[in-house]
Amino acid sequence: MVKRLVAVSVLVTGAIGGCGDAFESPPEQVEDGNTATPQEANAAGTGSSEGATMQSTSAQSAALPAPEAMAQGAGGPEAEPASRAMEPDQADGQRDGDGPGPTPAESTAGPAEGAAAEEPDAPTEDPDATPETGIPEPVEEEPPVDLEPFSFFVTSLEIMRELSGSPDGFGGDLGGLEGADGICQQAAEKVGFGAKQWRAFLSVTDGGDGEPVHAIDRIGEGPWYDRNGRLIAEDIEGLLQERPAGDPQTINDLPNEFGEGLKAMGDSHDVITGSNLEGRLASDDPATTCNDWTSTTVEPGGGFPGFPGGGRRPPRGEPTGPIGGGGEGGGVQLGHSWPARSGNSWVTVHRASSCAAGVNLEQNGPGDGMGIGAGGGWGGIYCFALTP
Repeated sequence: MVKRLVAVSVLVTGAIGGCGDAFESPPEQVEDGNTATPQEANAAGTGSSEGATMQSTSAQSAALPAPEAMAQGAGGPEAEPASRAMEPDQADGQRDGDGPGPTPAESTAGPAEGAAAEEPDAPTEDPDATPETGIPEPVEEEPPVDLEPFSFFVTSLEIMRELSGSPDGFGGDLGGLEGADGICQQAAEKVGFGAKQWRAFLSVTDGGDGEPVHAIDRIGEGPWYDRNGRLIAEDIEGLLQERPAGDPQTINDLPNEFGEGLKAMGDSHDVITGSNLEGRLASDDPATTCNDWTSTTVEPGGGFPGFPGGGRRPPRGEPTGPIGGGGEGGGVQLGHSWPARSGNSWVTVHRASSCAAGVNLEQNGPGDGMGIGAGGGWGGIYCFALTP
């Protein structure tokens, strides 16, 4: 209908303005069958102002819905559907292939009332999530360090001096069982085995609940190896022999955390245990464990078996008298890291004279002084790891 109205408008304009003002050619049609826009028709004609008025009236008629257009063009052909009528700008957009452009009202108006709210940003994708499920994969833990077999040592004089801050070592005050375990742990860390859990081979009269704690119950089930990978014992039964049932190269000179035997240092065999041959608490008297390894001043009245007077050897040439020392009044129970004239057991041989700190490496029997190391040693302790 639009093309017919425009054509009529042009013919009327030509008639009013004279033959010379008529269009030279009929209106051109675009590919989709629509006529040129009114602006193009104005450019083609040179009619009078009355012709321009008629063209404007025709353009307005084209923009009206079908019924109004039919009213203005009465007597004309039947009106086409309203969907074919469009604004000039829309027609331009359709010819350009861009589709109908927005109306002025659409370009200035905001979002319609009740329109859907703007969607929030999508959640950040989890980099650990699997594509299939979107669930983060569990983080794999680092595999445990595969350490070589090493689960037994005697604390060296070096580490006891370093950790105590004294050249005489700790004496009988190790900080209780917990402190003694910490000494073992730190000594192991010094040589690269701090990843294992270490325990001191010590018994106490009260583990905090009023009940005694026995050294043999604290160290696991075995097997145990020294720093050089040599077997100390396969199990508890093999361990609780006079000398452990292990490699002969190590059981008769039990080594420190560096894998070094102690015999080369001199009279160095005394190691504190507070335990009997079964690895259990030797006495329920707290003085025999230096108040459960918290005191350097308690005097347990122990001694070296075979010598009277609290365990001190009488001057040379004097009779020894009846056996005294450790039997009466008790004392801190010691074992021997290597067999000696006074005894072979690694767990229990004799008792120390006192809980005082002290070091003695001279080969002079029960030694000089009243320290815990007076009989030959520095108050070292046995350390066991709970895993081989």
